[in-house]
Amino acid sequence: MSSLQGHLLVASPRLGDPNFFRAVVLLVRHNEEGAFGVVLNRPSDTQLSEVWGNVSQTPCKTEALIHHGGPCPGPLMAVHREEFLAESEVLPNLYFAAGKDKLEHLALKPTAAARFYAGYAGWQAGQLEAEIKEGAWFTAPASL
Repeated sequence: MSSLQGHLLVASPRLGDPNFFRAVVLLVRHNEEGAFGVVLNRPSDTQLSEVWGNVSQTPCKTEALIHHGGPCPGPLMAVHREEFLAESEVLPNLYFAAGKDKLEHLALKPTAAARFYAGYAGWQAGQLEAEIKEGAWFTAPASL
């Protein structure tokens, strides 16, 4: 299977995992080692500014909500539109960052085109492909 990086996964009714009930996942990375993405449709009630002091002492000027990125614990991360803060490109003009310095820049911009995530969705090599073959996920290319 070719890379699905930059694609959306939409959970089918056949997917039994309650963590992904009606989930839409953006695949940030997909290669022979596995896949990694964030759930797009799980906002929390927590604003980034409420927990920012656990991440950095720099000011947080955005009122963005933190989204539940998936069931796997992980660092705070962001999907954003600031190319100079990119750690990787997800699709044209959409980037990923988890580094503290990158997140600090994004938090300083009250209108930054960024979405912040706690947690992620991850699959080992071959696992996602097997789930797609079983009908657990529908796929579609993402676009801005």
